[in-house]
Formats: sequence, C-alpha cells, structure tokens
Amino acid sequence: MAKGGTQVKLRVAGAQIPVTRNIESNVKAITRGIEFAAREKARILLTPEGSVSGYTHEFDAAHAAEALARVTGRAKELGVGLALGTCFYEKDGKCYNEARFYTPEGRFLGFHTKTLRCGSMGKPRTGEINHYAARRLRTFDFNGLTVGALICNDMWANPCCTPLPDTHLSQRLSQMGARVIFHAVNGGRGANAWRDLVWWFHSSNLQMRARAGKVWIVTVDSSYPAKWRCSAPSGVVNPRGKWVCAAPPRGQRFFAYTIAL
Repeated sequence: MAKGGTQVKLRVAGAQIPVTRNIESNVKAITRGIEFAAREKARILLTPEGSVSGYTHEFDAAHAAEALARVTGRAKELGVGLALGTCFYEKDGKCYNEARFYTPEGRFLGFHTKTLRCGSMGKPRTGEINHYAARRLRTFDFNGLTVGALICNDMWANPCCTPLPDTHLSQRLSQMGARVIFHAVNGGRGANAWRDLVWWFHSSNLQMRARAGKVWIVTVDSSYPAKWRCSAPSGVVNPRGKWVCAAPPRGQRFFAYTIAL
C-alpha cells in the first residue's frame, strides 16, 4: 500500500479457483493464487468461501487447521496478505463459515463469520443455518486501511436461500468505516435459465451495493465444476457501481487490480 498526498493505493488479487471437499486439492489451488499474487505484487489475495476446508461443516478439523497453517505460512514467505475463505472450528468449539484476514507479514487480524446463513423458510429450519454459528459484524485494520468482509449471501440476501432478514451488511460496513469489502462466494451453479437469472441478480446486487455504500468490492466465486459458469462474477467493483476488473466466468482464473482510494 502506497501513499501519495491524500491518495492510498491497494493492489488486490483474487483467486477464482475450484473449491472441493478435498483439502489437499484446495491447498494446491490456493497456493497457486498466492504465488500469482506475489508475482503481481498484490498486497492481499481473496479466496472463495470455504476454500481451505471445502464448503461443508463435515470436514476433518485437524486436517483443515494443518492446511491453514501451510497456506498462511506460504503467504507469509511471499509477503502476501490474505482474505481467506474457510470453514473452521474455533476455540469455543463452534464451527464458523469464515473470511480470515492476515497481513503480508503473516499477522492474523481476525475473522468475519457468515451472517445470513442459508436455510429453509419453513420450520423446522434445515440447511447450514443449523451448522454454522455467527458473530458480530466487524471491520479490520489492514495496514492502516479499514476493510470488511462478507460471505456469499451476506451481500445479496437471496430470499430463495435464507430465512434471515436483509440487514444491508454492506451498508453497515460502510457506516463502520470500511473502504473495501472482500466478498468470498461459493454459490450454486448449473446450466439452465434459472441459473442465468441468479447470475444477473448477484452481479447487479454487487454493483448496486457498492454504489449505495460508496465502497470498493472485491469478489471471487468458486469455479467448481469448470463446465458450468460460476454463480457470480469474480472481479472488482468501484464505488460508482462499475465493474473495473472482471475475470472470465468459467474455470480457474486469477486477477489483480490496483485500487486507488
């Protein structure tokens, strides 16, 4: 991050990678992203929802913790900060769907937990709302810049996916001082007209919420399976609601962009 007068620049990278239940495959994909970010001289890399553990509460907690240590160690070696998506068991014994922040020096800043968790509208509720706990919304000081994180449905509050009310989390982060929101996604995908509608819903929500909150949004989705388009675009939206960087919507893709605040 460089300062010139009142301007602050942050070079960010994103990894649109396949997220599976195979932790070792996930680690390899994230490592490719870290190495790309280092080559691009990015200060921070964003990965999709559940990118270490897989998007599931049924993962090997010890294996995930060991894999997390390897991933963060490699990022520290190369001087790349992380906004890292993973599910994780914390010291309180609860499982969280998280976005974890690390500085380029490897210092752990804390984590955001998915708030608008997916679940059925009826009762009893079914889905991830029963498996993941949540904590209070917060921001992070990334080398002097206030940033925030949201996970998938936190951004758009898709009424087909959650029984929880839309509390406009991106607006709340903006009011809390966040200048950049890192958004980790792992949405449903397929090849039909409904998935096309969901794609445009996701894309337009990212644009409208960036504009409403006057914030930058950096977002990445999982690319698994590669034969289908991702559920949402990966790239960067500026505070005017314009896509200034967009990855191709299928397969493993990496991108880098310099945000000037």
